Formats: sequence, C-alpha cells, structure tokens
Amino acid sequence: MRNDPRRAGGRVPVNKIIPFSSVDGPGNRTAVFVQGCNFNCHYCHNPETRAVCISCGDCIATCPAGALTRSAEGLVLFDPTKCVGCDTCIHTCTHDASPRIRYMNAEEVYAEVRRNVPFIRGITVSGGECTFYPAFLHDLAILAKKDGLGFLLDSNGSYDFEADPAELLSVIDGVMLDIKAYDAADHRAVTDVDNTLVLKNMRFLADRGQLYEVRTVIVPELFDTEKTIVDTARALQPYLSRQKHWPANEGTSIRYKIIKYRPFGVREAYRSFTPPTDAWLEHLADLARAEGMTDIVII
Repeated sequence: MRNDPRRAGGRVPVNKIIPFSSVDGPGNRTAVFVQGCNFNCHYCHNPETRAVCISCGDCIATCPAGALTRSAEGLVLFDPTKCVGCDTCIHTCTHDASPRIRYMNAEEVYAEVRRNVPFIRGITVSGGECTFYPAFLHDLAILAKKDGLGFLLDSNGSYDFEADPAELLSVIDGVMLDIKAYDAADHRAVTDVDNTLVLKNMRFLADRGQLYEVRTVIVPELFDTEKTIVDTARALQPYLSRQKHWPANEGTSIRYKIIKYRPFGVREAYRSFTPPTDAWLEHLADLARAEGMTDIVII
C-alpha cells in the first residue's frame, strides 16, 4: 500500500457498511468493510479497496452526481447523500483506491450497527484488510459484546495473532482466514508476499478454537489448487474437534469455503484467468473431505 491510512483520534477509513449479510459468518450479520490492504491478490474482486485515496482529484470532474469535492486543505471529500453508486469514480481512479470512504471511529460505526441489533446475530469486519486497524477492532468488538452480538474478523492473516499486541482474541469470537495458496512460491505468485505468518496464524487460531473458517479462491492457472486444498485440510485435521461451539445448526468444525474465481471486478491485467468448472470445485471439495473436513461450502 502506498501510504499509511491510519488516522489520529481512532478514526479509520470505512469503505462501506452492509446492514444485513448472510454470507459473512453465521446468521444474519452487519458487515463492515475498511479500506487498505497489504496483499496484491491478482484476482482481487474489490481492487478499489487496496489503497487509500491520495486526493489526486481525478474523480471529482467525472462524478455525475457532484458527490465529490475538494476541501480547502486539498483533500477529496465524499458526500454519501449525493452518491448514486454508479462507480464512475472507481473506474476513473488509477491508484486502486476509492474516494467513497468515511473516516469513522468505533463509536460512530457502532451507532449505525445498533439500528440493526434486533435483526442481526453479529458483526463481521472485512476489507481491504481489517487488521490494519487493531485498536479500532478492539473497541468495536467491546461495543458489540455489550449488546450480545458475535464478532468475527475476515482477515488475510497478516496480523500476528499469537503475539496479539491489541489483545483482539480476548474480545472477538473468531477469524475467517484467507488461505490464498499453501505453497510459499504459489502464495507469492498470487499475492506478491510470503505466507509464513498466514500459516502460523491458521494453526494457532485452530488450536485456540477461534478459526471459524478458511477460504480459498480457486484459480487453477495461477497456483496449484489441489495442493492448497489438500495441504490446508491436512494441516487442520488435528484441530477439527477443538473448535468452540458455533450456532447449533452449524456444528463445531472448521468450515472450508471453496470460492470460484470470477472475472467480475478484477483488474483488467488479470481478467484472462479461466474460471474453474463446477466439476473441478466438487473434486477439490472431495479432496478436502478425504483429509477429514466435514463442513465444506462451494460458492
């Protein structure tokens, strides 16, 4: 990422808040997406969340709704009341960023979440990479727990959960962890970075019973998908019986979510990958089952 998006006063760049989601953890949940990521996933379906706006201003003139202006200090300002969601600004941006962000602290985010409390089971914070902002996550989790809400992180595994300097594990329920690829060389081919910490986190969280699910986007032309599925499932096998009790209808095993690569939203340079067939995804699921995984979801 080109610049440090963290701000004083506890405010972080929030890309969007989805009031109700059924695909970001157990039950109906509010999903909070923050801006900024330290991985360069070549198949990223939300590349506009990777960097933080540098206020170049290219998007201001192209916004048809006048939702973008420039402050006296030269920063691009976003007015969500005028935005029509046409994505023109995202298509204009050449920095893998979005001007459609709000700098919010945990209290401000939770004020929006609280409206949904009667209808949701919990909150999931995603990104970008949510663990860029551990103090924010800690504060938001405490607010959620006061209302009896569950709290999950959707992470690429670049935060050291074993060291856990922000003491996140004491206030969250668990982590939904991306396993981009198991082999180190494959992981670099997918993300441009190493995965030693990712795999360490996977085992550590599984041992603690705080690994809700692992997820892999399947791009056969980019990395060895069979090896990743088999090695991940095999590494998790010793921990499958140690998981905390998630909602009764979901059992206690670690979920493996196998995700089909689709070119929608992917940067033009990486749209040439061929989506895997449904038969290949089923084959990968069978490989995971053979290693002891019982909770497998293909999407």
